[in-house]
Amino acid sequence: MRGGGQQAERAGLATHHPLTAFYTGAATALGVGVSVAFSEGLSDTGDLTGRGRPVLRGAITRGGTFAGGIFHTLPFLIPGYGAAIIAAIAVVATELLTLAWLRHKFFQTSFARSFLAVTVGGTIIASLSAVLGILAAA
Repeated sequence: MRGGGQQAERAGLATHHPLTAFYTGAATALGVGVSVAFSEGLSDTGDLTGRGRPVLRGAITRGGTFAGGIFHTLPFLIPGYGAAIIAAIAVVATELLTLAWLRHKFFQTSFARSFLAVTVGGTIIASLSAVLGILAAA
């Protein structure tokens, strides 16, 4: 659910132009949403796994993936680069807390373990995005 956000943050780090980051993130969020929808919807009919109707599964995963990507991207509508990055970090922190809570609630894992899992994953993704942004700017 993170595709658009990382692209937006990478574009922001590379160009220091928030609007460029917004367009990059929005395009990526749309593209990843469509890709995930097709991938999930075409994975099986639901009869074999009992996971429900393919169109509904595709729509749910598309919506969640797009929402995650676009929420990372929206802060880049703020004209100032520094303010946009700070807002994007706040959005990501909120998303990590929400994901940890959802894992805790629906997968019956401890909140601390869930938070650690999503934070480690988020840190890896953010680090890779930052390095790529720095390399792109060089």
